[in-house]
Amino acid sequence: MLPNVTPAPDSAAPTEAVAPLMRGLKVLRRLTDADGSCSLSALERASGLARSTVDRITATLARMEYVRLDGRDVVLAPRLMELGNAYLAALRLPKLLDAHADALADELDESVSLAVADLDGIRFIHQATRRRAMSLSFRIGDLLPAERTAPGPLFATEWDEEDWARWHARRAADPEDRRFPAVPARSRPLDGSDRSVGDDFEERTGQARARGWALDDQLIEPGLVALSLPVRAEDGRIACVVSVVSHTSRHTADDLRRSLLPRLRTAVGAMERELREAPAAVPTAPSGLAAWTGASKQELGREFVESLARGLTVITSFGEGRSELTLTEVAEATGLARATARRALITLEHLGYVTVHGRFFRLTPRVLGLGFPPLSRTTLSDIATPHLTALSDRVHESTSLAVLTGDDIQYTARVAPSRIMSVNITVGARLPAYATSLGRVMLADLPQPPLPEPAPLTRLTVTDPAELREVLERVRREGYALVDGELEEGLRSIAVPVRDRGGRVVAAVNVAMHSSRRTSEECLTDILPQLHATAARIEADLRVAGRFRRVPNS
Repeated sequence: MLPNVTPAPDSAAPTEAVAPLMRGLKVLRRLTDADGSCSLSALERASGLARSTVDRITATLARMEYVRLDGRDVVLAPRLMELGNAYLAALRLPKLLDAHADALADELDESVSLAVADLDGIRFIHQATRRRAMSLSFRIGDLLPAERTAPGPLFATEWDEEDWARWHARRAADPEDRRFPAVPARSRPLDGSDRSVGDDFEERTGQARARGWALDDQLIEPGLVALSLPVRAEDGRIACVVSVVSHTSRHTADDLRRSLLPRLRTAVGAMERELREAPAAVPTAPSGLAAWTGASKQELGREFVESLARGLTVITSFGEGRSELTLTEVAEATGLARATARRALITLEHLGYVTVHGRFFRLTPRVLGLGFPPLSRTTLSDIATPHLTALSDRVHESTSLAVLTGDDIQYTARVAPSRIMSVNITVGARLPAYATSLGRVMLADLPQPPLPEPAPLTRLTVTDPAELREVLERVRREGYALVDGELEEGLRSIAVPVRDRGGRVVAAVNVAMHSSRRTSEECLTDILPQLHATAARIEADLRVAGRFRRVPNS
């Protein structure tokens, strides 16, 4: 197992480090700390960089579709998750163990998480949560102090003297855990003692070593309890830790251990068998984006920071079957000159995003800190809304995203232009699927679409079941639906499907208008190509955001 090392906060950067890459990574970290959105002026203050530098960095990130510029605000975009995805794909644990964690959560009706060590902290790589009013979950990529978690003592059983020295130094320098925004500030216990939360960490580590499991009894915040067990790789070292997380209204910490430890051990055994028996990873195609960054530099000039874009491209050269790469392999995967790739790797190693062992480089969990936590809560409507806005601005008509709910469609995102007469439908509204363009493209994807006895909503509504099946078959062949006056006379709409990574239709997008503004033929020539392009952009973001998590519809 490769060492996970990071420089001291005040250590000087190597002479060959790429300064623009360091500044760009700082901006991404500040945006992550700001929960994914920050004004340009606030970003300037938080990063300590000149405004002109911030402007160039954000322009470059926007060109890469890693951020979105919304007026004076900078907003993280789903495409940024490809950095964290590179780490998770190289790690392979989510792909191999997620289904086990999800099944355990369903069986126990409790939240289940997978975590990996990140120096003297832990980061979550998977969350299987339960839908309750009292929600218990952290975001994928969130960093927590090891001493305030159940996984922490288990990881600490493998620490050496240097690791413990780092932990003591961090505790002394950060007495309130301010560098861990995912947890409440550390405080003294209510019993008036001199010890603060986590001071007994070494004792808890000894207990974890003896018992093989660990508990979090309200260390993070009152009411939260968790039970953890290590999942070990073939060499016996801890690959990750699986935790069952609950609330004291459902379990005390001791009750959690007594009632769930046997089942958790069974699940860990299945996970360890999965790791032992997994076939070798098949290498994924490398990114090869060097030509794109060069073209962007030519187009945008000095506003495009090419060395930043190239450095981020180096991160995406890693992936499944590409967990350890030599300098030559990184250069080949990215299309960068060997000297350029080397300087980027030196920079990433200095900042703790890459470790090196001999000739091989490897990503660290710190990569997840580049936007992944706030973006891991992204919904399909979050993904779609900026694209719907851009489409509405281009065609000057109302645009919508909807999902299929039984026999109805439900609107989950909408953008309406500012005009006297526009289509007035609110998010959350439900309409019969058979009479809408949105519904028909989603029904057409189903082997046996549910077709209740259609009611005539207007004199134009198709109500004959056989004719409606013919309409759906035509929609399936043509890839779009055009509905004219069937929901409401004078209302014309055209829709296309939105597909997930597996090709399944999960939603639909449409443009709706009064029939006087465009003919049906003009909808096909003017609107349909732009609708297809918008759906493709939504699908591209959905593929990135949904690679290692389920993206909720709303």
